[in-house]
Amino acid sequence: MLKALTFVCALLLPVAALHAAQKPNIVLILADDMGYADIGIHGCKDIPTPHIDRIAKAGVRFTDGYANGSFCTPTRAALMSCRYQHRFAMEDLGGPLPAQAHTLPKRLQAAGYKTGMVGKWHLGSEAGFTPMDRGFDEFFGFLGGGHQYILQPGGKGEYNAPILRNRDPVDESRYLTDAFGEEAAAFVEHQRGEQKPFFLYLAFNAVHTPLQAVEKYQVRFPSITDSKRRTYAAMLSAMDDAIGRLLAALDQTGQTDRTLIFFTNDNGGPTTRNAVNGSVNTPLRGSKCETFEGGIRVPMLMQWTGVVPAGSTYRQPVMTFDLSATALAAAQADASQVDGKDLLPYVTGKLQAPPHDTLFWRSRTMSNNYSARQGDWKFLHSTEGDASPGPKQTPARDMLFNLAEDIGEQRDLAGANPAKLDELKKLYEAWSAAVDADAVQMGLTPKFPKNAAGPKP
Repeated sequence: MLKALTFVCALLLPVAALHAAQKPNIVLILADDMGYADIGIHGCKDIPTPHIDRIAKAGVRFTDGYANGSFCTPTRAALMSCRYQHRFAMEDLGGPLPAQAHTLPKRLQAAGYKTGMVGKWHLGSEAGFTPMDRGFDEFFGFLGGGHQYILQPGGKGEYNAPILRNRDPVDESRYLTDAFGEEAAAFVEHQRGEQKPFFLYLAFNAVHTPLQAVEKYQVRFPSITDSKRRTYAAMLSAMDDAIGRLLAALDQTGQTDRTLIFFTNDNGGPTTRNAVNGSVNTPLRGSKCETFEGGIRVPMLMQWTGVVPAGSTYRQPVMTFDLSATALAAAQADASQVDGKDLLPYVTGKLQAPPHDTLFWRSRTMSNNYSARQGDWKFLHSTEGDASPGPKQTPARDMLFNLAEDIGEQRDLAGANPAKLDELKKLYEAWSAAVDADAVQMGLTPKFPKNAAGPKP
């Protein structure tokens, strides 16, 4: 009788309550150097992305989603550490992620998760700092910042480094994006029937340079006449197909409805500097490596059947490390010392206030670009254009924009609103000093621009 009553009660429980009672699988997909405008759900017309769009249609699209950094490494560091990367003295490129960071996969392991990673790491290649050392049970991919897609036997340099399975080099001949999609799908299939929930981090190097695509993807885009854009389109289409393989594996194993899925990008598309690849950031101004919107605003999607409203949008500013915090909350894992916020109460309407009062960006060792957003107001100090000072680079200056009225950052309001500019600058300066002080307290040395004036911690 008691068993029958329990069964009836379970049937009467709303779907969201049933989900809350169990830990979901978690899949986090990260693209590399993709343009803001280059997915169908953002209006892209020349490159179909049906599988990425499927996540948005089944869940929520964050219209004001931001990367933690305008470069590869900073965003990945924030994602894995669940905090502003500056607290660990990580500024732009380089690494490794310091040992003081309590990583997302470590936290999930402690909460009973099987953890796997496929793709690009870029947070340390030395012993003690690889994915297998930072909380992943399984790893397939490479440790550096980029790689050849069409592998070249005997090739030299970082982009020809071995593809690893766990810690061991493998003889790999597949087009690399295909390999990553197939390995991610295989990881899911291997969890069929397992009692543990799983966390899969699928970090593509697509669509970062080098621009390489195999014929089966190239032939999809005969109408794109620009050769760079055509190869970029082929690479993005390959990544979308790979995501489709992963989603199909979730479907086929009956795991889709109990899986929390994220998709985002590590920074804005590189349209003017650092591995320019044919991406498009319209209607945003700026490029990867800048703190204009084009450098930091990214596609961000989240799906969880029965919990996240399908086909919804969320319009408050959120950041990469919020995905980490959301994963931890869903997994009932240790969420101490995190800067991100669990987004589920916000996207489901339980909380009406914005998740953050103010968000901050700082890229100090490359071009000393920095920014703060509070509500619709954004202060930034950023170079624009070419990476090196000269006629092709606009020097940095203090600017102020109202993004609700000017998403393309065309009307600088600094002169008309000096009090607001000063208010946001002071907030930025206090935050910057605080994260540097945290790094020093952990025994780390914050990085500063060359020849920077003034005292350092």
